[in-house]
Amino acid sequence: MAVKIKLKRLGMIRNAQYRIVVADSRTKRDGRAIEEIGLYHPKNDPSRIEIDAERAAYWLGVGAQPTEPVLKLLKLTGDWQKFKGEPAPAPLKVAEPAPDRHALYEAAAKETLSGGDTGTAATTPKKAKKKEETEAAAPAETQSEGEA
Repeated sequence: MAVKIKLKRLGMIRNAQYRIVVADSRTKRDGRAIEEIGLYHPKNDPSRIEIDAERAAYWLGVGAQPTEPVLKLLKLTGDWQKFKGEPAPAPLKVAEPAPDRHALYEAAAKETLSGGDTGTAATTPKKAKKKEETEAAAPAETQSEGEA
């Protein structure tokens, strides 16, 4: 049985996400896999590549052949170089961790409750309707009196 390390496509249209799987070479692209050893999300910036190095080394050691896209990913992560005994490549860029939403919310709530001017500046002030009505009515009365 020929075993391949290949990409299994997941995700939606125009939002491809892949799992790196070990499968029989005769199975479909998204068919049954022997084992999932990693994932690849090319749309993220930088691309998210996670490969279980220990399992990849095992499968390469027992004769599994990577497909061309998987071979490039293995070279990027350095797992191929470890397997071949070559020097490791430069480390991958890693995305910055997302800010904690709860902490951001708490900071904004404290700022609003502290009574700073920034809390009132965000909302528009209410208009005084009675003053506007009386001021608008007073000039109209003076014009009608002047005409008569």
